[in-house]
Amino acid sequence: MDSFRRLLIAVVLPGMLAACDSQVSATGSATKDPGQSKPVAARSASTTLPEKTNNAWEMTPFSLPALDGKNHGLEDWKGKVIMMNFWASWCAPCQYEIPEFVQYQKQYADRNLQIIGIGVDDKRPLENVARSLGINYPVLVLDPMDSRQLMRKWGNDTGIIPYTVVIASDGRIKYIHRGQMDEEAFNSYVLPLLK
Repeated sequence: MDSFRRLLIAVVLPGMLAACDSQVSATGSATKDPGQSKPVAARSASTTLPEKTNNAWEMTPFSLPALDGKNHGLEDWKGKVIMMNFWASWCAPCQYEIPEFVQYQKQYADRNLQIIGIGVDDKRPLENVARSLGINYPVLVLDPMDSRQLMRKWGNDTGIIPYTVVIASDGRIKYIHRGQMDEEAFNSYVLPLLK
């Protein structure tokens, strides 16, 4: 299945996507079902840019509570290479990619990488997943009822999760990944940004 997805992404997808500064990849992912209050499994290849800008520091700031109870905004990590990952406790592809994110944070923290999880879920299930998977990066809690607006600002009109935005240390949005992010995408789009 991975070979088929890679072939699909390499051959079919480039012709379908509009040219933009942010690269986009569509693999198995999740999207919002109009009859439900939280995202569900689906596929997407939307190329909506976050808030009509390509710089995170020009966007409307946000502040969310972390699992430790403190409020944080993206600007708390200004100057770092940021992987901002929207996920939920009930999302299997999200849980599948988290152990790799834990490894990346451990391996590349000294090279300026900061992964930030934005859990589109209630605090308790997010805490359970964070504990069981040993998440070693900040997890901010985004109320599912308020998620649509923030995700839309970051180019996620359909509510897809997992959904990852890669921001260079100068604030430029370099890559948007819809669905589960694999090592190939990390090596291609994140690793070159690290010191």
